[in-house]
Amino acid sequence: MNTKLIATAVLSSLVAPLSVLAADVPATPEHSFTGNLTLASEYIYRGIGQTNRKPALQGGLDYAHASGLYAGVWGSNVSWLSDLGGISSSVEIDVYGGYKGNFTEDLSYDVGVLTYNYPGSYPSGFTKADTTEVYAGLGWKWLSAKYSHTVSSHIFGWTGSNGTDKTRGSGYLELNASHDLGDGWGIEGHVGRQRIKNNSDASYTDWKVGVTKEVSYGTFGLAYVDTNAKGDAGEPYRNAFNKDLGKGRLLATFSKSF
Repeated sequence: MNTKLIATAVLSSLVAPLSVLAADVPATPEHSFTGNLTLASEYIYRGIGQTNRKPALQGGLDYAHASGLYAGVWGSNVSWLSDLGGISSSVEIDVYGGYKGNFTEDLSYDVGVLTYNYPGSYPSGFTKADTTEVYAGLGWKWLSAKYSHTVSSHIFGWTGSNGTDKTRGSGYLELNASHDLGDGWGIEGHVGRQRIKNNSDASYTDWKVGVTKEVSYGTFGLAYVDTNAKGDAGEPYRNAFNKDLGKGRLLATFSKSF
């Protein structure tokens, strides 16, 4: 009897099932593209209303490479600029890119750059709201932390308290948590601190608690959002219609990824 032939047959019988199992595991694509659409009762960013308590339609496209590199674009209608009068800007377009990966199975990182763009016409001498930030974040299981640092001359058009100083160097530190409750339900929490360089009156803290429900055609969300931003008459975060844009309120959303 040929022992070499028997050994080869045994080895083949062991390898073949492993090959079948490996074939059943889909390989990670080198390039991937995803999109998202959201209908929100209001566009609220870092606790501050961007659409004057009116609905917002939002959407984005993202590209990811297997190496960890990514890039994307996202947009939403806004009204906080046009509400000031003399400004035609009514849309926000964000462009971003970065690199993300893992230190361990549970510990991840994310670094990148993001530009907020508000196309439109502005009065002469008006400080445009266009802003560029660099960011770095860490994630551990259901918890994540992120810091965003302004590198453009101003952050969202803010000047120093004297009306002339630049606000480059402003920063936003946030802590986020989310937990899957099962059966499509989830809970989420957030707290953040926005610091405006050279303008302490405009600095504030925001927080959010919410619940989500995933269904076959998308995800519903309901959250309570609030801040300690100053919105009294004549102070920051009160708009041209005498509404406090940082006041606590409910936010309802429906989102779909594809």
